[in-house]
Formats: sequence, structure tokens, C-alpha cells
Amino acid sequence: MSTRRQRQPPQWLTGKPTRRPLRRNIVALAAIAFLILVTAAVICAPLIAPARPMQVDTSAQFSPPSRAHPLGADFLGRDVLSRLLYGGRLTLGVGMLAALVAALPGLALGLIAGFSDGWVDALITRMVDVLLSIPYLLLALTVVALVGQRLEGVALGIGLAGMPGTVRVVRTAVMSVKRRPFVLAARSVGCTETQVLLRHILPNVAGTALVMATLQVGWAILNASALTFLGVGTPPGVPEWGAMLHEGRLYLREAPWVAVASGGMLTLTVLAVNLVGDGLRDAIDPRLRM
Repeated sequence: MSTRRQRQPPQWLTGKPTRRPLRRNIVALAAIAFLILVTAAVICAPLIAPARPMQVDTSAQFSPPSRAHPLGADFLGRDVLSRLLYGGRLTLGVGMLAALVAALPGLALGLIAGFSDGWVDALITRMVDVLLSIPYLLLALTVVALVGQRLEGVALGIGLAGMPGTVRVVRTAVMSVKRRPFVLAARSVGCTETQVLLRHILPNVAGTALVMATLQVGWAILNASALTFLGVGTPPGVPEWGAMLHEGRLYLREAPWVAVASGGMLTLTVLAVNLVGDGLRDAIDPRLRM
């Protein structure tokens, strides 16, 4: 006598299917390894940097890459590798902080807007439309003017500029999930609206939110560096990849390695973050799984 096979939960909601496709994605794994290496290098900067980032040595002005200066020296004789390592702390820190500012409030507002109907959804949607109408540079400059010439202001401004995208993506995902049969079944057995939202809808949109947050990191790093390139948020001389690129552009003929080092690290880091986001999307979204 055959028995009916017990129905299993969808594979894309369990951890194992999410990890297996990611393990097979060689590009995403290489990007993860690169990000781990970069993060470890900037954390251990005091141990591996050849010199102090602000140390001036006029005798090494515009020195090309050598054993003493592996990535050369800038117009003041400061070691480029040391400034790159210490500057990565600021660049990655600002990017992560801005991504958190965009992701956490964006997730909460997207859940509320997608789950609610009527004036609550309309109010949040109109607020998002207002933020989208403001150029992110203007928004970031306004925040920096309010909080002072600090990188925290740059992170807050970039995060507020990226939050509307997270709200829209999460809201769309919630509106799709809340009409599925299992949500109706949860309501029929007496689950409260809070329980339906937190136990049934949130786990089904968490993957989408995670992918969006990962992509926001790359976007935030790039735009925060663009602001520091313009001289916003960092005092003169402080090592940061965008600020180093700004300094290096003035000496492309004499010392191209200054701009190449900072611009190359910025490009590779943002590319690696985007590749990780693509890998997570392919692993989490069941519609992309073959």
C-alpha cells in the first residue's frame, strides 16, 4: 500500500539549496575571497603598512613603485600602499554604514507599505517619491551641512538616497507574497496580522532584501567615494580612496600610480560586491534556478 509522500517546504526557503548553488558559482566565490582579503588587509593595516599614512618624506616625492614603496609615493612622498590600506578603513566603513542606513529603515518601511492598505501605503509611497525627486548629491550635501564635515554625514546622506530603492523592492515583494495561499491559510487559523507579517511574509522577502542590501553596499561605496572625490566629508590629507583619486588626478603625468592604485581598488571592490550580490540573487531566487 503506497503512502502519500509528505509535502516538504519549498527548497528555496531552506538553507542548503541556497548554499549549494553559491558554492558552484566560481565568480561569486572569487569575489567573496577578494572581499575577505581586502577587509583583512585594511583591518591589519597597522601591521602590514610600510609607513604611517600621513608621514611626509620629501626625498621620496613621486617615487615609482619599489621595494621601499611597493605602490610608489605621492607628491609629498607619502607611501601610497599605506594610505591605500588606511583609506580602505574609511571607504569600506562609510559604504557599510550607508548600506545599513538604506537597508534597515527601507526594509521596515517596505514591509509596512506592502502589508498595509490605504493611507499608510500611500503616505510611505509619497515619501519615497519625494526622496527620489531629490538628487542624491544635493541630499548628501545637505546632510553634511547639518551634521558637519564628517564621513558620518556622507554615509547618512548616501543611505537616505538609497533607502527609496529598498522600500520599493521590498514593498513589491510583500505585495506579491501576501496574496499567496499560505498567508490566507495563516489568517484562517487565527494568526494575528503581526504574526502573519513576521512569521510568514518576512522570511519570504528576506532573501530579496539581503540581495538588495548587498548591492547597496557597492552603490554606497562608489557614491561615497564620489563625494569625497569632490572634497566632501574628509579633511584635507586624510587617506580615503575617493580623496586619493582626487589628489592623484593632478599628477597623472608625474605619478600615475597614485590614481591607478586608489581607482583600481575602488573599481575592483565595487565589482566584487556586485558579483556577490548577483551570486546571492541566483542562489536565493527560485525562478533563476535551473
